[in-house]
Amino acid sequence: MDSLSGALAPYGATSVRLYLADYGLTVLQPVTGVSGAPDPDEALSLHNTPEGRAFGSQEPNGEQVRHRDAVDHHLPVTVRGERLGILTVRLPGDRSTPGTVEELTQVAELLGHEILVAERDTDLYRRARRVNRLTLAAEMQWELLPARACTALEYAIGAQLEPAYAIHGDNFDWSSDGDQLTLAVTNGMGEGIQASLLTNLAVNALRNARRAGIGIADQAALADQALYEQHRGASYVSTLLLRFELATGMVEAVDAGSPQLWRRRDRTVERIDFDAQLPLGMFEESDYRVQTFRALPGDRFFFVSDGVYAAVSPQGEIYGERALARAINATSLLPAATVPRAVLQELATYREADSTDDALVLCLDWFGRQGAS
Repeated sequence: MDSLSGALAPYGATSVRLYLADYGLTVLQPVTGVSGAPDPDEALSLHNTPEGRAFGSQEPNGEQVRHRDAVDHHLPVTVRGERLGILTVRLPGDRSTPGTVEELTQVAELLGHEILVAERDTDLYRRARRVNRLTLAAEMQWELLPARACTALEYAIGAQLEPAYAIHGDNFDWSSDGDQLTLAVTNGMGEGIQASLLTNLAVNALRNARRAGIGIADQAALADQALYEQHRGASYVSTLLLRFELATGMVEAVDAGSPQLWRRRDRTVERIDFDAQLPLGMFEESDYRVQTFRALPGDRFFFVSDGVYAAVSPQGEIYGERALARAINATSLLPAATVPRAVLQELATYREADSTDDALVLCLDWFGRQGAS
């Protein structure tokens, strides 16, 4: 933080603070000291503070400092759609010009890239994101994720896992190479560290096959072989694999288990059904088939694990398709990055208070390419 304060001194900055969103997306945690150990008393709400409003709107937010001629500028720290936190810079009133705020907004964006690079060599920022200690299984799952959000010309993605500090089997992964977007949602059987180890093997097997440049049916087949060789069918992973052709919106899908895909198009919410195929690793040398459909500009897709649609209320009622459709409609005006958290918050009020089931929601907004047929 000292180096950042020094870099912003020419702007007249008298105070510089960096806050990072925690894993559960509930608070903004200050990055302080060399250890990065968070102070719970200094955490800021994401919902009713100026910093939280800047985080939610992804727009700079200026706040007049009481009894002083100074302004606190709360600037989003975001990398390709992933919302990391807020940079707060205090400037004298006469230095708080639109031009200066624009430059500081760019500084905050560059800071986001620097944080992602620095995380390879330090735990400072990871510690600052924690309200509580992560279980070992959750630590493994969060380290496996690509990000919690991503934006490109053709799409915007947002995803969230719950319980954030004790997740074990659910996971998501994506990769875009400029022509195609490949997306995978996985749900490993079991609990705790065993479920996390199983999912880690599945995700890395899929990545290994994907990076070899082969199709998603063969990706599923190779991951299936890797899992079966290790567990001989005693443990398996439910997976939904999709590959979007960015230029046309054509989508290939392999449904190998319990994750579901829902689509909101023209205010109509419906589940997209595929031919059910065997989970990865259940039997030796399973054969997987690709099905296709087309994504249209304006489509919103939801990927959900069974911890969402099969959640049970204290009265024993299953969350089900109707409640999920209502939640999808209720969040229709939110950007993709904030939708999963909103849906999971609604789910938390429905299901049993002591439920420890994994729940995964991934939202994909499809924009397509202008002029694509």
